[in-house]
Amino acid sequence: MARHLSAAPALVVAGLVALLCAAAASVSAQSPPRPLPSNYHVITPGKYRRDQQLACNDDKTNRTACMAKCDRRCPNQCIVLCPGCKTFCMCDFYPGVSCGDPRFTGGDGNTFYFHGKRDQDFCILSDAGLHINAHFIGKRNPAMSRDFTWIQALGIRFAEHRLYLGAAKTAKWNNDVDRLELAFDGAPIDIPTEIGAVWESAAVLGLTVARTAATNGVRVHLKGMFDIMANVVPITEEDSRVHSYGLTDDDSLAHLDLGFKFLDLSDEVHGVLGQTYRSDYVNQLSVSSKMPVMGGAPKYVVSDIFAADCAVARFASRKAAGISMVTAEAS
Repeated sequence: MARHLSAAPALVVAGLVALLCAAAASVSAQSPPRPLPSNYHVITPGKYRRDQQLACNDDKTNRTACMAKCDRRCPNQCIVLCPGCKTFCMCDFYPGVSCGDPRFTGGDGNTFYFHGKRDQDFCILSDAGLHINAHFIGKRNPAMSRDFTWIQALGIRFAEHRLYLGAAKTAKWNNDVDRLELAFDGAPIDIPTEIGAVWESAAVLGLTVARTAATNGVRVHLKGMFDIMANVVPITEEDSRVHSYGLTDDDSLAHLDLGFKFLDLSDEVHGVLGQTYRSDYVNQLSVSSKMPVMGGAPKYVVSDIFAADCAVARFASRKAAGISMVTAEAS
């Protein structure tokens, strides 16, 4: 199907296809992935234009049928279905997602908010062999009783290993500049800024980090355990104007939009997102509410980005000591 990007050049994320299909899997690790339609395209905003559009052509006439652009809820990246120009935010597409002012889609398929608190770390998932914390940044709105918050970094633990994935503080956003910070067991991960470039761990078989975009987008994969898609995105002036975020010239509030797929979780898994994957999880939030919010933040607080000391912690690194064997054999 013919199509083109108008005005500013766009980056169509070629490496995103496999991860999106994987991330679309249903809650159970045994359930087959739900593939994206064949007529989808990805728009990533250009450096100079926030209103970048994609032209969908009609198959019969080969003429432009309509023009599509990302919704203001997801101005940094979206999916377009041609020829109808229907657009979706990444967060609308699959479970196990965190986007924006942390809006999670749980393993049960329901969407909820968890606001946490700025400059604190919270346990997102805790299982016997896997523990993931998130560091929250934020802005205070004097008219509100809470902070505006976003996830700035993840601290991931498995076996005796520690993986860090974060967004560097950025004053003026430029999509051509990579703001990802990656480290494994304290050593920086260096990956060329080109789509498809891959870092592979020499210490853990099956652990890879691959670029899904030349800058600011990666897929972190540990065979048999998890897939994480991460994109660094800023708060735009339009975002700030609409939501009264109070954006300032010294900080674009760069943060992570995240997609998760988990494999081999136990039924004891917990954490803000992790608990929604349990077979006995009962969603007590008001799913009919425009903005269902998960409370109970104190029980998810951890002392630092890699700590496993939240009240609902399940992690025991000794139980995951055989991770290299597991990843070597997993499909």
